[in-house]
Amino acid sequence: MADLVLTKQVLDQIDAILTDVIEKSGAHTVLLIDKAGQIISFQGAMDQEKVASLAALTAANYGATTAIARLFGEEEFTLLFHKGKKENIHFSNVGEEYLMITVFNNSTHLGLVRLELRKGLEKIESMFAENLRDWFNA
Repeated sequence: MADLVLTKQVLDQIDAILTDVIEKSGAHTVLLIDKAGQIISFQGAMDQEKVASLAALTAANYGATTAIARLFGEEEFTLLFHKGKKENIHFSNVGEEYLMITVFNNSTHLGLVRLELRKGLEKIESMFAENLRDWFNA
């Protein structure tokens, strides 16, 4: 995939989408990262140091899980979910090079989180596709 040009306008739109996911799903933190662990956008209640650690560890976790998927003849697993006693983490692919990480507690329903994530993912993927079309047509 060609490099995306993430202008301030695009980043502001991503921030708005992530905020919308939080408000509608009941999640408390949502991140968009690349698969190397670099934070593209972050919205929510988690402190910045934890966010940076979460992004790096998620990228490593995703890489390991992709290797596991290949053992079973899968190219990759498109989503991952970790359930804890208090907190839950849901990872989703965004296009080929990005991941969305959603953190929520047990008072929030996984089904609602997945529904609102799907809507947010569709919006972001559409923005990325438009960004690439604009870049190639320039």
